[in-house]
Amino acid sequence: MSRVLHRTLFADPMLAVRGEGIYLHTADGEKIIDGSGGAAVACLGHGNARVNAAIAEQLSKVAYVHTALFTNEAAEELADVLLGDEPGGLSHAYFCSSGSEGMEAAIKLARQYFLEIGQPQRTRYIARRQGYHGNTLGALSAGGNMMRRAPYAPILSEAFSLVSPCFAYRFQRDDETDEQYVQRLADELEAEFQRLGPQNVIAFCAEPVVGATTGCVTALPGYFKKMREICDRHGALMILDEVMCGMGRTGTLHAWEQEGITPDIQIVAKGLGGGYQPIGGILIGKRIIDAFRAGSGSFMHGHTYQAHPVACAAALAVQKVIREDNLVANVRAMGERLAAGLTERLGNHRHVGDIRGRGLFQAIELVTDRATKATFDPALKLNERIKQAAFDRGLAIYPMGGTIDGKHGDHICIAPPYIATAADIDAIVERLGDAVDDAVASL
Repeated sequence: MSRVLHRTLFADPMLAVRGEGIYLHTADGEKIIDGSGGAAVACLGHGNARVNAAIAEQLSKVAYVHTALFTNEAAEELADVLLGDEPGGLSHAYFCSSGSEGMEAAIKLARQYFLEIGQPQRTRYIARRQGYHGNTLGALSAGGNMMRRAPYAPILSEAFSLVSPCFAYRFQRDDETDEQYVQRLADELEAEFQRLGPQNVIAFCAEPVVGATTGCVTALPGYFKKMREICDRHGALMILDEVMCGMGRTGTLHAWEQEGITPDIQIVAKGLGGGYQPIGGILIGKRIIDAFRAGSGSFMHGHTYQAHPVACAAALAVQKVIREDNLVANVRAMGERLAAGLTERLGNHRHVGDIRGRGLFQAIELVTDRATKATFDPALKLNERIKQAAFDRGLAIYPMGGTIDGKHGDHICIAPPYIATAADIDAIVERLGDAVDDAVASL
């Protein structure tokens, strides 16, 4: 009996004993393709020698210093690598230990920014239904994952309200053009600003490509530009959560590069350190830093392990490998192959309603009927059946239910490491396709 509180008490998970490239090896001899990098984390796969060496080197120097007294070389160099050219006007970084911690920091930084510039009445945030921003209470309050919110709803913050996501497959009307749908969503956001009082809104929060909650949903062209315009018109900030979709995952280093806009605050995590150490953070716009410098000069927030030397050394090594090996280009090339392979294998499947995503961040959505887009009974747990069928074939993928409203809808995310080859992609597609067939047949 394990004394670890695992995600379920009804069965212990498989014991992983070794990782090598895109593969994980289990204690009983199984060799599993890590087809989603865990939760879109393992961007370099497992056992990268350069990253391991960087961690060992940092440990030989100093493992921990407290940031009230010291900085460290790894944190400073990591910030320079990420922000040396100030992409999109982002000039400073704050490093923590997870995406949830990063979202909490973003929420607090945005609030304090308005205190620094003399607008203390701003206390409200607007986010989107069926989005996800983390599992701590502030991040969960900002999120729209209704399934994960439900147990904690009575203790979530009322400072957050939710508007509709840009999820064309599910929510665009048949009589709407893409432009009309985007405008409807812009009108909804504007109406929410007016309901709250534009002078009271701190920020609009969104994932450029929505991750696990809805399954790699991209926005229609022009959507984020309109959201940015509304924020700018009312003096609110735009916070973009790229914990899952950022750091190269969608084919550019930052997912927002493909939307023609820039955020005021960006959250990063999973692809930042590739799972080699726990690390997340926020990238901060220069105008926010300037306001702090002209005001209190201090962010009233902190963590014991922020800018941890070993975590920063690991992330720095990961980012160097991504750049030196030109892996973002491989993400684009293999992303095209993955999308094409999924379309060829499952595009005409009677129970696959949508195949979507960007780069090595793709998903399939399951339906009982392609014409009506009707969902399977949640009690069937189809996404879990597919997960198990894929695992039986030596493939680990990322399943999720509640795609549409937190209860109905099943999807599968596929997010292979950036090092994946054409043969790896083909094997993932083949095994996933067989798993879908078998899982549906078992119903």
